[in-house]
Amino acid sequence: MPSVRRRRCGVDTYLCLGKNISDCTKPQVTYDKSPADRYSKVDGVERFWVYTNDKPFKQGSLTRPRTEIRISGYDYTSGVWQFEGNFYVPQGSLGVIIMQIHGAPTEATALQLRVYNGDLKYYRNNVAASNNYDKWLRLNVIHNVGAGKVTIFIDGKQKLVVNGHGRANFYFKYGVYGALSASSNYMESRWEEVKLFKK
Repeated sequence: MPSVRRRRCGVDTYLCLGKNISDCTKPQVTYDKSPADRYSKVDGVERFWVYTNDKPFKQGSLTRPRTEIRISGYDYTSGVWQFEGNFYVPQGSLGVIIMQIHGAPTEATALQLRVYNGDLKYYRNNVAASNNYDKWLRLNVIHNVGAGKVTIFIDGKQKLVVNGHGRANFYFKYGVYGALSASSNYMESRWEEVKLFKK
């Protein structure tokens, strides 16, 4: 059941879809490891880690190693949706995707947020925030499917507005996923208070 708690971001108000999003599903991890080998949750803080030479999440897959939560039960094809969470990336993790909107007509994702040398980037291009290592930051991502726009906020301040790559079946993911190149041997992110909202 949706709660009645509401969150303001910019000028819009959104209905909270539920708490404890991480309880909706188990993390995806390398197929030869158990979740406990690459994921922990202590006092509400989720810790995700992966090594660049880890195997993919299933045998036969050509994808890069990951430890991610794929938020289940909240796939969408229309509307205005908001992801919120506090994240922390330790010094030395680079070439790592920490949050995604999965789905697009001609590619895998509508959004990837990656960390390179402490900068949070939209794919490998626009910088959303700099000097992010070893600090907690609040991330809000608003996906307006009809307008074809994705807006990124850091600590309540709008940082980027980017195109959404077209209509598809979308869902949110967060954790760690090795980028195709320039990944460190060890990658980690931590998350807390992850929630979804719908306008």
